[in-house]
Amino acid sequence: MNVIIIDDEATVRNTISSLLGENFPDIRIMASAGSIGEGYEAVVKHKPDLLFLDIELPDGTGFDLLKRFQQIPFKIIFVTGHQEYALDAIKVSALDYILKPVDTDELVRAVGKACEIINHEDQQLKFQALKENLQSKRVLKRIILHTSDHLQLISVSDIIRAEADSNYTSFCLSDRKRILVSRTIKEFEGLLTGSGMIRVHQSHLVNINYIDRFVKKDGGYLLLKEGTKIPVSPSLKKKVMQALTDHLYE
Repeated sequence: MNVIIIDDEATVRNTISSLLGENFPDIRIMASAGSIGEGYEAVVKHKPDLLFLDIELPDGTGFDLLKRFQQIPFKIIFVTGHQEYALDAIKVSALDYILKPVDTDELVRAVGKACEIINHEDQQLKFQALKENLQSKRVLKRIILHTSDHLQLISVSDIIRAEADSNYTSFCLSDRKRILVSRTIKEFEGLLTGSGMIRVHQSHLVNINYIDRFVKKDGGYLLLKEGTKIPVSPSLKKKVMQALTDHLYE
């Protein structure tokens, strides 16, 4: 779980960071900030799962920071020295709040609750993908991609291609987004068999629905509808040509 801490007191930020490290070794602290401006930049850059947010900041309140986001995909634990802020926290659907000075037991309880909720949401996402894929029989319709920050549910039909990048795989989607996943392309080749994705090169999987044509020159390559050229391995050329021929008669 990725965490950002926003509090104007360095001692509080350090205390939270230290307690998280002692009690939750799997949590990654992506950044800490002391103001709304710094906090906003950190959230946009790192996309946390959980935000520790001070309510009183030098350039406004924690609520002012939240107003900058049209959607709030992260969970929030407010950090405050004032008990009365609890009602405001509830109104914006905060996960929890902890009072200053930060108490170890209170922090552990709040973070434990956060982990349960986030893990439950991950399971719901996985169940949604499983349900849709079972309904589509043997053809995989949806896939969950694990990035460094989150899980993302993707329709296979929205994947244009996948490219190997060492032990990572980069997915290019129809909306021009790229998603980097820490799994090898070989793993995805087996997973996506029969779903329209074909292996055309050691480093490339391509969605057959996005292929415009095969070009013979320069050793042979595929020209995709969006203009990208993808090389075809000589050893895979016959298999690729057969897949294109079969696709014409589907």
